[in-house]
Amino acid sequence: MSKNYYEILGVGKDADEREIKKAYRKLAMKYHPDHNQGDPDAEAKFKDCSEAYEVLSDPEKRQIYDQYGEEGLKGQGYAGPNMNDIFSHFGDIFGGGDFFSSLFGGGGRSGGPMQGDHLRYDLEITFEEAVKGTQKDISIERLEECDACKGTGAAPGSQKTTCPTCRGQGRVQMRQGMFAIQTTCPQCHGEGVKIDKPCETCHGQGRIEKKRTVAVKIPAGVDNGARLRLRGEGEAGTQGAPAGDLYVYLSVKPHKKIQREGIDLYIEEHIHVAQAILGCELEIETLDGPKTVDIPAGTQPGDQVRIKGAGVPRLGSDQKGDFIVIVQIDIPKRLSSSEREHIEAFAKSQGVEFVPEKGIFQKLKEKFSD
Repeated sequence: MSKNYYEILGVGKDADEREIKKAYRKLAMKYHPDHNQGDPDAEAKFKDCSEAYEVLSDPEKRQIYDQYGEEGLKGQGYAGPNMNDIFSHFGDIFGGGDFFSSLFGGGGRSGGPMQGDHLRYDLEITFEEAVKGTQKDISIERLEECDACKGTGAAPGSQKTTCPTCRGQGRVQMRQGMFAIQTTCPQCHGEGVKIDKPCETCHGQGRIEKKRTVAVKIPAGVDNGARLRLRGEGEAGTQGAPAGDLYVYLSVKPHKKIQREGIDLYIEEHIHVAQAILGCELEIETLDGPKTVDIPAGTQPGDQVRIKGAGVPRLGSDQKGDFIVIVQIDIPKRLSSSEREHIEAFAKSQGVEFVPEKGIFQKLKEKFSD
């Protein structure tokens, strides 16, 4: 029977990356083998949610799954996650140091201080905001240090003592036949210490999830796909370890008329053929307001007029690009008799050959002759 990865994680088909990660975190903690030793049902559910997370957190695999289901993934050679994959995913979510690291040769305590996870936020800004810079307030959910216990996980007045089972190492050694395997201590869950009375607010975790508003300063000159790093604005670390970082990925909405190439801006403006011949002044609406440019006499289609310093600031520099006007020339499709006479006179003066306009009687004569 085909698996429904969305149902396994308990999310909708329109769930974003943050929702998928959050759902997997809760299920992985619930069904982790360390917390359900000897329970084959919990182990199976842990593997299922890890498989669902691997597929739905990968844009390419998710697209194949959404179109063709589990069979489509198998057709692409996907055979599900192995133990190394599960270890990798679990480490990405919780910062490493889990049950699987002990099976694959990890050393040291698994429950020591760990830096908080990095977070990602996708932010869309306007074309003008990218060029000129701005500040945006964004709302994120993250794990923060518990105020009640100050991140210790212990209730006020409660003490932390060295775990008697692992003697503070966070791991115990189990022997299976010829092999000695280290695994996370079942009593302290890798912490190396035992809490007499866990904090009621965070249930001994030392961190709780909170919704925060973070101010993001966007420098002038950023482009589509730029990444901003906000140090320490990710999730809180454990046992006093530093917080992770927040990475803001920028998506810039295109402008209706203006195009960008590097630090230069381009716009197309149409003028009448007479203006191209005689020259004119043209008012251009730039991102810095209206600017007047001189169109020289004899301008050709595609000629460019440059407004110095009206383009995009170069990041980390005082230099600015230019605002470039690409001139396109409009030629009238219909002329009055008087206008045509003037154009014909002009053409004759320039020695230009043209097809004379035929009168209505000449046109009728030619028609009946045919």
